[in-house]
Amino acid sequence: MKMFSVVGITQSGKTSTVESIIGELKRRRYSVGSVKDIHFEAFAIDTPGSNTYRHRQAGASLVTARGLQETDILYPLRLPMAKILEFYDQDWVVLEGVTDINAPKIVCAHDEEGIEALLDASIMAIAGKVANTGLKEYKGLPVFNPLTQAAALTDYVLAKVPPRLPDFDRQCCGLCGMSCQELLAAIIRGEKEPEDCLLRQNVELHIGGKPVTMVPFVQEVLAKTLTALVSTLEGYEPGKEISLVWQPRKLKE
Repeated sequence: MKMFSVVGITQSGKTSTVESIIGELKRRRYSVGSVKDIHFEAFAIDTPGSNTYRHRQAGASLVTARGLQETDILYPLRLPMAKILEFYDQDWVVLEGVTDINAPKIVCAHDEEGIEALLDASIMAIAGKVANTGLKEYKGLPVFNPLTQAAALTDYVLAKVPPRLPDFDRQCCGLCGMSCQELLAAIIRGEKEPEDCLLRQNVELHIGGKPVTMVPFVQEVLAKTLTALVSTLEGYEPGKEISLVWQPRKLKE
């Protein structure tokens, strides 16, 4: 999976940029998902008085509205992006307004002041209404008009965005000598490659069928614990792959 986020203030051209890139990716036969971050505090799809609203008021902690053409699962909380992405298996996930994840970003703005307010090391390009001012480049970053340069913008995205990277700080991993955010910035600048991420899942853990990314320390603890348990069993051979599937059952008290 590859992903990136389009960020910017209201009416700066974010949704038009997202639409243009999604459309172009689909024309190139990629599967695409999207996430829209809504910053309006009172936002809720469910409305007072609806049947699903009444379910929740009665005490249901998770409510699903299942229609003939659409299914909506209504979580009563703001989910972390890592949890949301577990629902996606598309080639690309395009994020709008999402800033709390380690992913390249495109800034949309009205003017240079708006660009500067959001500029950081994760920014790979500029788009939106600022392109109408005639600006072609800002501090080495290309500026695209998403309405007239959709193909060129998508070409740039395809060339620039790496596969999804981990999102750990230096203290949790640091195998590459930097944090995951610093590595992403170096990849965007062309100084590093995605392969420079040295985090390898030598130990794979799946919970409920979903893979769980683990830092090296946790991998090592699990590997040593499992090896210690099975090394005394008949059939154990050092270096051979070990597979364990565990179906938890409620323990008797």
